[in-house]
Amino acid sequence: MIKKVLITGATGLIGSELVRQCHTEGIAVNYLTTRKEKIEDSENYKGFYWNPKKGEIDTKAFEGATAIINLVGATISKCWTKQHKKAILDSRVETINLLHKTLQKVDHNIVHFISASGVSIYPNSKTKLYTEEDTEVDDTFLAKVVVAWEAAAAKFKNSGMEVSKVRTGMVLAKEEGALPKMIKPIKLGLGAPLGSGDQWQSWIHIEDIAGIYLFLLKNQLEGKYNAVAPNPVQNKKMTKMIASKLDNLLWLPNIPAFALKLLLGEMSVLVLEGQLVSSQKIEQLGYQFKFYNLESALQDLL
Repeated sequence: MIKKVLITGATGLIGSELVRQCHTEGIAVNYLTTRKEKIEDSENYKGFYWNPKKGEIDTKAFEGATAIINLVGATISKCWTKQHKKAILDSRVETINLLHKTLQKVDHNIVHFISASGVSIYPNSKTKLYTEEDTEVDDTFLAKVVVAWEAAAAKFKNSGMEVSKVRTGMVLAKEEGALPKMIKPIKLGLGAPLGSGDQWQSWIHIEDIAGIYLFLLKNQLEGKYNAVAPNPVQNKKMTKMIASKLDNLLWLPNIPAFALKLLLGEMSVLVLEGQLVSSQKIEQLGYQFKFYNLESALQDLL
């Protein structure tokens, strides 16, 4: 029975929902934050300071915890300057390295390391359904980030811990993430499918992504897991469904790929490419999705 978990990135989008679900299950949370003003101290929710850039960490964070859930990482939806690309990579790898190095030096009871990862490791394809068994890797910047991220997490295995990697799809939530960005142009009457509109979007509802972390934690499951809902949709279908839920008409033609490439540069892969990803492995282990298809997810969020 898990009594306490240490979460990095606990105040972010997925982290906040995960903390809520842990508390519902009676699991206490320690968390690491780089912002001292975000440190709270209550019986089941305690914050500790760290500064991965300087290699600083409050080792009291590990006290009483038997697992770590690692969610930290700079946003990928901010302009990909050379500097920000470095931040995207470093924020994922340096943080894991610091946790690993610190655990070598302190007494602890950590037996399970669960790390975020991304479905962007899989090559862009309109026809292939990817499972965790697939070893092909895309040649994009994001795929390289995921490879480095997962390699850093694998080090915990060598220290005798179980390691889980959660390959996350597009997370749909009310306040932040992809959905508000998609809603904005539609509400202004400027919504349209992107590029061909045929690219797959392997999405997941915020409650289910947090639910999967909790499921892996409680059942001590190790290995790679695709964290996507069972029914991916193509970009044009998602755009149409959001528009109809908002009672807005889509009247513009698709936004051409070349225009998006001009506007977004290398970052355009985020909207023009996609992967069709299978959720079968986690379902076969017994995880039951709350939001199985996009219709019900949008109904809930909008």
